[in-house]
Amino acid sequence: MGTLYLVRHGQASFGADDYDNLSPLGHQQSQRLGDYFRERGLVFEAAIMGSLKRHRQTFEGIQQGLQVPELKPLVWPGLNEYDSHAVIHTIHPEPLSKPDTPELYKHHFGLLRKGLQAWMRGDTQPQGMPLFKDFLQGIQDALAHVRAQHSGDVLMVSSGGPISTAVGALLGTPPESIIEMNMRIRNTAVSELVFTPKRHSLVSFNTINHLDAPPYRDWVTFT
Repeated sequence: MGTLYLVRHGQASFGADDYDNLSPLGHQQSQRLGDYFRERGLVFEAAIMGSLKRHRQTFEGIQQGLQVPELKPLVWPGLNEYDSHAVIHTIHPEPLSKPDTPELYKHHFGLLRKGLQAWMRGDTQPQGMPLFKDFLQGIQDALAHVRAQHSGDVLMVSSGGPISTAVGALLGTPPESIIEMNMRIRNTAVSELVFTPKRHSLVSFNTINHLDAPPYRDWVTFT
């Protein structure tokens, strides 16, 4: 029996022109997670990640903390995040102000929830995105690859949408629950799935034990 460590990327650049880029804190969170894995004596037999820049940067930070330059990740585009701007545009085609106040943040994420619900029901099709069933299949294919090819500890770096979708599919939760899990996944949070060749089972979700010590408690972020 192996364990899959599903890691959400470090803090990205929410509100900036290029969200797909870790903030300075995001780099620190990622390296700290690698330090934590090394302190626990974890040895990964494989690593898999999405193809987004923030996935690669997060993996590189973890790798630096682990001190294992020989660990090479398999790039799996099916682990990429949905396009939040495209999702929102399907229900709110008018331009939005940059979310830089609590009110605008609340408005942004309220629209995102509604847009995700419509996409997951099949009521809308955001431009440039797959159908939700195909989005789900890409994630399930990655999990199937892990079951078929590995039997030890595997590191997987992705985003909140794919991780919450994977966990929701395992638990059989409705789309609304998947969305709420997605909104609450913290940066560099770890979700553990044990696996056999036949199935995955959830052990933990959204844990940040690596940030629990006093020096790191201000490092907890959600976007």
